[in-house]
Amino acid sequence: MKRLFRNFLAFSVAAFSLVACNNAAKMAELAEQVKITCDPEVLEVVAGNIDADVTVNFPADYFLPKARLTVIPVLKYMGGEVQGTPFEYQGQKVTENYKMVSKNGAAIREHVNFKYAEGMEKSELVARAKVLYKGREYEYPGEIKIADGANTTYMLVNEDGTYHLMADNYQEVIPEEVEAQILYLINSATVRPNQLTTADMKDYKAAVSDAMKDERRTIVGTDIVAYASPDGPVARNNTLSEQRENSAEQAFKTVAKNLETGAVSTRSIGEDWEGFQELVNASNIEDKDLILRVLSMYSDPNVREREIKNMSSVYKSLADNILPELRRARFITNVEFQNYTPEELTALVSNNIDVLDEEALLRVATLVDNPTSKQAIYRQAVQKFDSDRARFNSAVTYLDAGDLSAAKTALAAVKSTEGCVTNLKGVIAMREKNYTEAARLFASTECPNAKQNSAVIDILNGSYAQAAQKLAGTGNPNEGLAYILSNQLDKAANVLKGTDPVSAYERAIIAARRGNSNAAQSEIRAASADSKLANRAATDVEFAKIQ
Repeated sequence: MKRLFRNFLAFSVAAFSLVACNNAAKMAELAEQVKITCDPEVLEVVAGNIDADVTVNFPADYFLPKARLTVIPVLKYMGGEVQGTPFEYQGQKVTENYKMVSKNGAAIREHVNFKYAEGMEKSELVARAKVLYKGREYEYPGEIKIADGANTTYMLVNEDGTYHLMADNYQEVIPEEVEAQILYLINSATVRPNQLTTADMKDYKAAVSDAMKDERRTIVGTDIVAYASPDGPVARNNTLSEQRENSAEQAFKTVAKNLETGAVSTRSIGEDWEGFQELVNASNIEDKDLILRVLSMYSDPNVREREIKNMSSVYKSLADNILPELRRARFITNVEFQNYTPEELTALVSNNIDVLDEEALLRVATLVDNPTSKQAIYRQAVQKFDSDRARFNSAVTYLDAGDLSAAKTALAAVKSTEGCVTNLKGVIAMREKNYTEAARLFASTECPNAKQNSAVIDILNGSYAQAAQKLAGTGNPNEGLAYILSNQLDKAANVLKGTDPVSAYERAIIAARRGNSNAAQSEIRAASADSKLANRAATDVEFAKIQ
């Protein structure tokens, strides 16, 4: 009797086990045995997408041979949820074409993708599943948590772009020279009295005297430079030039009497080949091109003189008309002219703008804060001087004000094909979210600003290491962010020294990643001066472990 009871009990347990193992409802109830892991553990948004690899782990003796299982990945976030592409599995005896799970279990890797939508920065990835068995469905009793999400740190990228105005050539101090010269007879270093009373010398003295009286002009010094004509022995000419230096210095004392000439310095040049070339080039001498070719072919003064003398047909013209002008000493008084000051420039814009030349207009536009006034100045420069730089700077000014339409119109009128023009077109395209066109424009120019701007496109596309390389050492607003995104936290900390809210926020991310909760909280408080950043911090997964 006892043996019969034991046999019956054994049969009953076996039968129950068999039923349990073949019970689809039980398969759903044992959902906790199915483990799903995720890489990365915290979801991340890259280039507008959330991509992750998940591994579904089925234990041995879990999956019924004739069952099917549908697993639906679902991203739940503030404001809604979105379902991903389902994963479909089947037991060994199912004849359909899904991924097979044997009685020994399986670990199956899947990929999930979701398009980012606002609110997904605080989200979680879960799985919902149902068993299909003999025409019936058995829902898993609950969701399987897979991962938290989603990191949107790359969205801190500054998309304003880097660009600059075309520079003006305005000189705050303009160097001027007042000059006269005395001529010597051949092989002589004696200053003839008539050389001190020439019209040239009278004009020189009058100009220096005028400069002395002009409040805008300052005399800074005078150079006395002596020469010899390049005919005859070099050694003799060098000596003659030195003698003329001494005699000219003495003569200048008479000329400069009652004049303010500043500190006087003297020089002896020797043979004046430079002056010779200038005079020949400006002359109508026959075969002057041949003479100039000789000067370019030979550097040795003796060879030059010999070759030129061999041109007997022209040498007499040189001796009569060119060489006498090179037996000289020059008095060169250096004067500095004080141009309009910034205050004077801004006053002239209102009172007498017509006196300003192109360079002055381009400079004063940088001194005026009001965008409307800037545009008026650029219009004046375009109308009066056809200034292409003014057209470009007008486009920059519109862009600074956030008026993309006006910036594009102004830029279309620019004639220049310089790299900065192409770069600015790229910046406008980037602000219009036309990233493909922006990338093309940045890649088509060697402008340094374009390289920095192309790093913005790299960040938006998820090429963080490449962006960090391009921005290294530039001081660009995105440099620190690129280092964070490429996990170069030490470099990021070294460049993020600003007191602005964005820099503080990015320092908070560094501190949080390093596990320094106090520092992170302190930086978040500093960043919260910007209300948008304050709201972002409340849901940012970067700070999940410190909140």
